[in-house]
Amino acid sequence: RATGPGAPAPAGPLVLKPGYKEPYDARRALEREATARGEQLAAPGSLCTPYGMPTMMQVAVYPMEVIQTPKQVTIVAEAFSEVRRIYIGKPQISEDDVSPGYYGRSVGHWEGDTLVVNTIGIKPSVKGYQGMPHSDEMRITERIRRPTSNALHDQITIEDPVVLEKPVTYTLVYALVPNYEMVEFVCENNREYVDEKGVV
Repeated sequence: RATGPGAPAPAGPLVLKPGYKEPYDARRALEREATARGEQLAAPGSLCTPYGMPTMMQVAVYPMEVIQTPKQVTIVAEAFSEVRRIYIGKPQISEDDVSPGYYGRSVGHWEGDTLVVNTIGIKPSVKGYQGMPHSDEMRITERIRRPTSNALHDQITIEDPVVLEKPVTYTLVYALVPNYEMVEFVCENNREYVDEKGVV
């Protein structure tokens, strides 16, 4: 977490509505118990499935590449070779017209030096921020900017009128790694076994 002048605000609280809060809290308790035993519960990585949005933006131990053109910003995450496309200057379409997927449909526009991105169409089976559940009404708004030449901030706000009591906002901070070459990451021949309690 970045500190000092220009550092982003701390993350807001994640407040789930009744009916979603209880299973979420139970899952967090299982994760804490598994960690105390030295075990790991199943996550997208151990299941060889993509992280999807918004989690792919915060797999911090792996680099990310941002390719900018006038009509599109393409984000390639090294983990699982995930690719996300943000269409610049296009209108967002109706949620009914988006085929639900891991990354949804992202459109963006520039407000000065900040790229404002709206994403819809993330299928509910894709785990959200901190593993939160979400509905097909989840909407993600990002404000992406470079406060310095060596840093990138992505302020993410998640709204979901079905699952969340109020929107949750947090900021991811990235450091520039000059001359890094992305490497291939393929989840292949996964031999990890996940039991009925989700333990890997």
